[in-house]
Amino acid sequence: MNCKIIAFIAAWSLFSCLGAAAQDTNPGPAPANPAVTAGAGNEHGTYTLGAGDKLRVIVFNEENLSGEFVIDGTGYVRLPLIGQIQAAGLTVFDFEKEVTAKLNAGYLVDAKISVEVINYRPFYIIGEVNKPGEYPFVSDMNILNAVALAGGYTFRANDTYVFVRAQNATKEERVSADQNTKVNPGDIIRVAERFF
Repeated sequence: MNCKIIAFIAAWSLFSCLGAAAQDTNPGPAPANPAVTAGAGNEHGTYTLGAGDKLRVIVFNEENLSGEFVIDGTGYVRLPLIGQIQAAGLTVFDFEKEVTAKLNAGYLVDAKISVEVINYRPFYIIGEVNKPGEYPFVSDMNILNAVALAGGYTFRANDTYVFVRAQNATKEERVSADQNTKVNPGDIIRVAERFF
C-alpha cells in the first residue's frame, strides 16, 4: 500500500477521533436535520438540487402522496396527483414551496409538505488516482476524502492541487488538494500528472 495512503488513513482516523471527542465535551446546538449539511451549504439555503438527487417528499396526512423520488436527467420529478414538477436548479425550500402551491391549487386545502435529500447525486474523479470513476457523495466531503475513495494517488499524481468542474459549469477551476477544499454533488475532479 502506498505510504501516502497509509499516512492519510492514519491522519484521518486521528482527526475523526479528535472531532468526536470535541463533540462529546462541547456538543453545541444540534442541527435540525442531519441530512441538511451538504458540501455546498445548508440544503434550505444554498444547496441546489440536480439530476440524480433522491428526495423524500412527505405530504402530511396524505400517505398516498408521500414517497421517495429521483430527479430525472431532465431535472424533473414525477409526483402523485400533480405530475411532473421542475426540481433541478431549485433549493429544497423553493421546491417545497412549488409542490405546496401545486397541491393547494385545487387538490388539497392548506397542504403541509416536507422535503429532504436522502441521496445526493454522485461526484466523479478522473486522472491520476488508482480507481477513477463515479462515487456517491457524502455530506461534508473534501478533496482528500474523494481521493481516498478513489484508491489514493498514483505515483505520477500531482498531490498539491486538483482541477474541479462543478456540475453545469463550462470550465474547470484549479483548487488546493487539501481538507479545506469541499466537494459538491456532481463535481468532476481531475487529478493531474506532476512534472518532474
